[in-house]
Amino acid sequence: MSKKKTLAALALAVPLALLFSACASGTTNPSSSDGAASGTVRIGVVGAGDPYWETYTKAAAAAGITVDIVNFDSYDQPNPALSAGELDLNQFQHIIYLATYNVAANDDLQPIGATAIYPLGLYSTKYKTAADIPSGETVAVPNDESNQARALLVLQSAGLISLKDGGSIFSTVADIEPSSKVKVQAVAADFTASSLPDYAGAVVNNDFVAKSGLTDDQRLAQDDPTSASAFPYVNIFAAKKKDADNPTYKKLVDIYQQTKDVQDGVLKASGGSAVLVTTPVSDLVASLTKTEDEIRAHK
Repeated sequence: MSKKKTLAALALAVPLALLFSACASGTTNPSSSDGAASGTVRIGVVGAGDPYWETYTKAAAAAGITVDIVNFDSYDQPNPALSAGELDLNQFQHIIYLATYNVAANDDLQPIGATAIYPLGLYSTKYKTAADIPSGETVAVPNDESNQARALLVLQSAGLISLKDGGSIFSTVADIEPSSKVKVQAVAADFTASSLPDYAGAVVNNDFVAKSGLTDDQRLAQDDPTSASAFPYVNIFAAKKKDADNPTYKKLVDIYQQTKDVQDGVLKASGGSAVLVTTPVSDLVASLTKTEDEIRAHK
C-alpha cells in the first residue's frame, strides 16, 4: 500500500504482542455488494506477478470465491481505485500509508486484516557495507511521505544521516542535518531500484526488491520488523468502510492468513524477510485512527 510524532508514540498505542493473535474466520457466502455482486472480488495489489497470488486465487476458488487480482505499478493508484469502486479490496500498504492517504483525500478506507511486516532495506550495487559509502555521495529514498520517513530512519540507524530531533514518522529530507555523511534524494518508490546505478545506494520497498533482481548480499542495512516501533508498518487488506464487515472479504483475509502454501509463498517472495502476522482487526483500526489523529495534529 504512504506524518509522524514519534515512532514510540504510535507503537505504544497497541502492544506488539497482539500482532500474533489470531483473527476470527468469516463465512464463505458470496458478497452482494459493489463489485462482488458479479461473483468476482477484485483485489488491487502492487506486484501481482508474485506466484503466491496465483496460489491464493486457487485457494479462494476452492472456498467458492472468485478473485481477480488487479495489478498496479505504483503505490498511488490502488487506494483511489478502491474508493472509486473499481476494486473491492486492496492489499499493498501499511497502516501509516493508509492513514496518510485517508487524511489527504478525506477518505475513510479501513483495514480488515493483516498480512505481514516487511523490513525496509538499503541496497547498493557499488558498496558492500553502509560504512563503505563515501562522504558526500547521494542515496535515494522513496518520495511518498510514509515510506520516505521510514527510509530516513533506516539511513540514520546505518550512520549515514542525522535527523532533527532524532527523527520520527513525519521526517522528510528537509529534516536531514547538514552535517550528515551523505546527501539524500527522494524519487518515486518504483524507481528506487532501477535508479541504483545513479546513486551510492537506495532504500527499496520490498515490492520492488525481487522484481529488480536485488539480492540479500546487496542489502547494507534494514529496520527491524519485529520491534515495537514496527506496528504502524503492518501491511493490510483494505476495504471501503461500509464493507468492513463483509463476510466474503473477511473470509478472503482468513484464506490468506491460514493457507500454508500462500504463507510460504509470501515468505519466499520476500526472501524470507517478511514477518507474517494475524493482528486483530480492532487493533489495526485503533492504530489507523491514532495515526490519522497524529497526522492531522502535525499539519
